[in-house]
Amino acid sequence: MKDILYNEIPSVDLSDFVSHNPKRKHNFVQNIGQAYQNIGFVAVKNHGLSDDLTANLYSAVKQFFALPEATKLNYEINNLGGQRGYTARGKEHAKGRSVGDLKEFYHVGQELSPTERSLLEYPGNIFPQEVPEFATATVEAFRTLEATGMQILRAIALYLGLDEFFFDNKVNKGNSILRAIHYFPLDNPQDIPDGAVRAAAHGDINLITLLMGASAEGLQILRQDGAWIPVTALQDKIVVNVGDMLERLTNKKLKSTVHRVINPSKELLGTPRYSIPFFMHPISEMDLTCLPSCIDEENPKQFEDITAGEFLSLRLREIGLIK
Repeated sequence: MKDILYNEIPSVDLSDFVSHNPKRKHNFVQNIGQAYQNIGFVAVKNHGLSDDLTANLYSAVKQFFALPEATKLNYEINNLGGQRGYTARGKEHAKGRSVGDLKEFYHVGQELSPTERSLLEYPGNIFPQEVPEFATATVEAFRTLEATGMQILRAIALYLGLDEFFFDNKVNKGNSILRAIHYFPLDNPQDIPDGAVRAAAHGDINLITLLMGASAEGLQILRQDGAWIPVTALQDKIVVNVGDMLERLTNKKLKSTVHRVINPSKELLGTPRYSIPFFMHPISEMDLTCLPSCIDEENPKQFEDITAGEFLSLRLREIGLIK
């Protein structure tokens, strides 16, 4: 298929896919599949997040990041690679870079029983006592976005010629992460390390990422011709993009597009930015070996075999969260 150079990310309506209308469902599958094959990003309407939940979530997140640094550091957990709780400023950097990103963030994972967590080898969540509503809002958003992500993956499976439910048992109770990010104000430009940006150019590690509208502009994606395209805040839509695991599984048929968050203009340097992506991961045992249907003479196999757990550990080292 000839590459299409989009000037903005395409939009789809999830209600088409979950409808009982075969034509609407088929069109959704083709539209989202072609977008992921060309640009790796789509905007999704009717995603399940209510305005009240979104407002409550952002309120709780802003309250946490407004706490004193010493208080926030109480929720930074050693030896977990930043996979639960708080991660302080500058700790994470993009793959291939040594300068930390200008952000701090908080991770929430699956909220499961101790028995289930033990079987899956997941750490338990830790929630800030100072903001009681943080736990309720993040867990509800996690579960809502997880359900939406499951539907998106079912559409992707159909586009790839797989059984519609191919991904279900691989992402059910998967190692997914809700990440609340605070891109703090840059009031003192002289204190910004050389080359540091809010989020340097990178691809996501996981299968797909679901991102609700950020509080400010700044997100850009790299088009295949080398042009950077801004992604504007979308009031009634979320942005869903392909991650490196899905690109690997599909032998680059679906694109994990490089993206970044640039620093604000000079007059807005003192403005914070909040963003809450949901990184949808499979269970650690998922085999990421390239699908045979995505390999042919024109597109030979490009990746070595690896499991999702092995790939995650590798990437966490590359971005500085595991030493």
